[in-house]
Formats: sequence, C-alpha cells, structure tokens
Amino acid sequence: MATETVITKESPEIEAYKLGLMEQAKALTSAPPTGGLPAITSQGMTQAQQDALAAASGGLGDFAPFLQTGQTTQGLGLAALQGATGAPTQAQIQGYMNPYQQAVQNEISRAFDMQRSQLGQQAAQAGAFGGSRAAVQQAEIGRNEAAALAKSQADNFLQAQQAAQNEMGRNLAAGQAFGQLGLQQAGLGELTSKLNIADTSNLFALGEQERALQQAQDEAARQTSMQTVFEPYQRLGFYSDILRGAPTSQMTISQGASAQPSILNQLLGAGIGGLSLYGAAQKAFS
Repeated sequence: MATETVITKESPEIEAYKLGLMEQAKALTSAPPTGGLPAITSQGMTQAQQDALAAASGGLGDFAPFLQTGQTTQGLGLAALQGATGAPTQAQIQGYMNPYQQAVQNEISRAFDMQRSQLGQQAAQAGAFGGSRAAVQQAEIGRNEAAALAKSQADNFLQAQQAAQNEMGRNLAAGQAFGQLGLQQAGLGELTSKLNIADTSNLFALGEQERALQQAQDEAARQTSMQTVFEPYQRLGFYSDILRGAPTSQMTISQGASAQPSILNQLLGAGIGGLSLYGAAQKAFS
C-alpha cells in the first residue's frame, strides 16, 4: 500500500509581502497614534445665553410693583364704593346743607315782619286796630311765614339730598373706574413678565444656535483629526485586501512508499509458484 503527503505553501514572494504587512500592523498598533486621539469637546454657553440668563434672573419680580400699585388703586375703588351704596345718610346730607340757611330763614321772617308792621299801620289808620279782621290777616301772615320757612327748609334738604346722591353716583363711578384701573395696572405687571420671558427666551435661542454652530465646527475638526489618525490603518487594510485576493502559488512535495511483503508471504508465493510449475511439467511428460 502506497501513501502520498502533499505540502502546500505560499510562494516566497507572497509570503514575504504578508510577513511585511504583519510587521507593519504590529508596529502601528503597538504605539499610540501620532499626536494622540482628538478629544471630544463640548461648547459652553455663549455670551448671548449668559446674557439671557442674567436678564431672566434680574427680571424676576419686576411685576411686583405693578401688582402693588394695582392693589392700592383697587383699595381706593373699594373705599369709594363703600359710600356709594344704599340711601344717603344724614351725615352725607348734612354736609351739603346750605351753610347760610339761617340767614335765609331770618330774611324770610324779616319780610313777614314787615308785612305785619304794614298791616298794623293800615289797621291803625282805619281805626280797626285790634279788630277781628286784623287778627285774621295777622294769622294769615303767620301761616304764610311758616309755609315759607318750611319750604325753605325742605328745599334746602332736597338740594342737599340730591347733592349727596350725586356724590354717591360719582363715588360709584370712581370706584368702578379705580377697580378697572387697578386691574389694568396689575395686568401691566403680568404683561411685563411675559414680555421679559419672551425676550430672554429669544435671546437664549439665538445663543443656542450660535453654540450649536460652534459645536459643529469643533466636531468637524475632530472628525478631520480622526481621519488623519485612521488613515494608516486604512492603508494597511487596503493592502491586506489586495493580498487576501492574490492567487495562491502552491509548491507540492510528494513522497511515495510501497509496502514490503513479509517472509511468510514470500515463502507462500514461492511455494504456490513451484507447485504450479510441477503440475505443468507432469502434464507435459505424461
């Protein structure tokens, strides 16, 4: 029985290329990248963002003065409304009474006193002084005087009452106006706060766009540096791909061997051969 051993090897040229590639890869990977790996940077807040935060912090509570002013104004309105409900009080009416009412009363009485004097003179001239007719006339003058005085008092009261009611109406209108004004003043505080927030938000957003642009520039520079670092590895990989696709050159060494028969087999073979020859000879000479 024969056996054959086949040994396949790269051609010396290809094998030398591959060994050189491995040496280059070992040298490249055993040392750190030239210049080191670029750091990942993070851009901080821009000046616009810092200004926005400062403005937002400084604007906290700006609405408070407006609210305080609005509350004060509404307090004035409530005070005005308190005297504008219900019927006028005696104190309110008294405040509008004619301060010269007593002089008016005195003038009315003086006028009627003059009538009484004239009536007395006429009666005396007629010789009827103290008569019933004169008494009736004197009584009529007295009733007219009383009516005039009463009407004067009533007119004074009605005028004072109307003036007090007018004051109540003005107080009511003023109270309502103060209330509306107070709400508007408080609303100014709310509007101021919202406008401040909108302004700072817009400024912060602009700053964020600026920061994002700077961050993108940093990342572009880092990616460029990374390409520089990985370029030797890419060249080695490209070289490796070329060698991997190169055709294989084989060197085949063959060795053959035949099995030697044993002595027993040799003897048996010789014996069988001899018997055959003996048999053939006998047939030939018979």
